[in-house]
Amino acid sequence: MVKLIHTLTDHSDDVNCCAFSFSLLATCSLDKTIRLYSLSDFTELPYSPLKFHTYAVHCCCFSPSGHILASCSTDGTTVLWNTQNGQTLAVMEQPSGSPVRVCQFSPDSTCLASGAADGTVVLWNAQSYKLYRCGSVKDGSLVACAFSPDGNLFVTGSSCGDLTVWDDKMRCLHSEKAHDLGISCCDFSSQPVSDGEQSPQFFRLASCGQDCQVKIWVVSFTHIILGFKLKYQSTLSGHCAPVLTCAFSHDGRMLVSGSVDKSVIVYDTNTENILHTLTQHTRYVTTCAFAPNTLLLATGSMDKTVNIWQFDMKTLCQARSTEDLLKRFTEDWSEEEVSMWLCAQGLKDLVDIFKRNNIDGKELLNLTKESLTDDLKIESLGLRSKLLRKIEELRTKVKSLSSGIPDEFVCPITRELMKDPVIASDGYSYEKEAMENWISKNRRTSPMTNLILPSVILTPNRTLKMAIDRWLETNQN
Repeated sequence: MVKLIHTLTDHSDDVNCCAFSFSLLATCSLDKTIRLYSLSDFTELPYSPLKFHTYAVHCCCFSPSGHILASCSTDGTTVLWNTQNGQTLAVMEQPSGSPVRVCQFSPDSTCLASGAADGTVVLWNAQSYKLYRCGSVKDGSLVACAFSPDGNLFVTGSSCGDLTVWDDKMRCLHSEKAHDLGISCCDFSSQPVSDGEQSPQFFRLASCGQDCQVKIWVVSFTHIILGFKLKYQSTLSGHCAPVLTCAFSHDGRMLVSGSVDKSVIVYDTNTENILHTLTQHTRYVTTCAFAPNTLLLATGSMDKTVNIWQFDMKTLCQARSTEDLLKRFTEDWSEEEVSMWLCAQGLKDLVDIFKRNNIDGKELLNLTKESLTDDLKIESLGLRSKLLRKIEELRTKVKSLSSGIPDEFVCPITRELMKDPVIASDGYSYEKEAMENWISKNRRTSPMTNLILPSVILTPNRTLKMAIDRWLETNQN
């Protein structure tokens, strides 16, 4: 399940773009501003909003380290900002003076690409802030840009529907019509595609456009003459109107898209199945971004809002291996991720205490009643009790996963192996006693979707029961 945990409403006009660093969220808008928020509690930073641009800000992106933020605007400039204090580092003017629609850092932070409405694309030296290379496409405005994870090439997308591939010396390697009515966004997965061979390396590229489609491509590049390939792989279904944005999760397991149909769709990139459809926005969805190494998704819209969504463990089980999931949910949590977890559990008041004591994921799981009182000095009995319950729930989930129990055998309510599984009217399976207790407390919504249950009738899931029994026989010590 995906849960809406926060909505930002500070912009006074359409939200055009949002981007994450490891600790911050940046948003930009037609209102000419860029806003910065802390990921620990989603409060706006003291020096936000950032103001320089004289017209709409179309795109913003962080350098890989998160220390620099770039923004670009209809005013023909790309501006670099210090994310520590909000100060302007450089103002880079597009040579043609044309409105700049997109900007993107290279993976090693040495270059910044900016694409403009007149079809020009510029590579800037991100250290000296000087123009390094310049090129242009034949037709249309440049509205999309993405670097390959190894930094050897980057792709631009135009309003005429062409995907153009450039190497790091600004040489055009390839161009082809990808979307009939124009491209709106493109993004590379950070994870290489396995093809059973050692070389060349393949990367997955997603593109979306005015033709209502999200397309998946496979890209390879070997630095050898004719060593480049761009191969169409598939088209993802789901949207019924132009798709304005798409983005891969940090681990490459999920892809999200947003559309004129006001919906956000999350796909499993391996199976290409739809994991979730989110319909909270009331106008076109213009931007979406996953946070690096966390469970957060941000979506922005012409309704002037940015929604922050959090994925639960079931969704991650669908898109990640159990081993990867365990790593993310135990000792690998950073202090920032612990802070975000506290906020999601309604324990925002404890964030400062945890930060002062440098509590990371490993220490979180080892907290006891005594350490909360003696070491962290949490005076409120209610807060201590609630925190201990949440930590115990987390330990139970981790224990369930570490036991190797297939997630489809685990009840979404109790997070324990089901003994008497039943199917509810929402289509999900639950432990019979747990679901009966859920319904008996006048809860007529689905535990998984939070939508009204069409019926409270529970049907025995005999097929799942047989599968669980077979698994138990096979795995008994």
